[in-house]
Amino acid sequence: MAIAHSPSRSAGLDNLATVLITVGVVLAALLTLYLVGFDQGAISRTGMFMHELMHDGRHLLGVPCH
Repeated sequence: MAIAHSPSRSAGLDNLATVLITVGVVLAALLTLYLVGFDQGAISRTGMFMHELMHDGRHLLGVPCH
């Protein structure tokens, strides 16, 4: 016996929600990578606080900071 699947009308909204969530996660990941790897207080306006806070993370990721 074959099972037929007919897409519901809300399939477009489900796809849109998935795309928006994916874009949000990717943007959050890129922002985190930027803050950990390259910011060093320029955007965050915390001076060296952000650099010192993320120092071990930089070494773990292999990003040079010295």
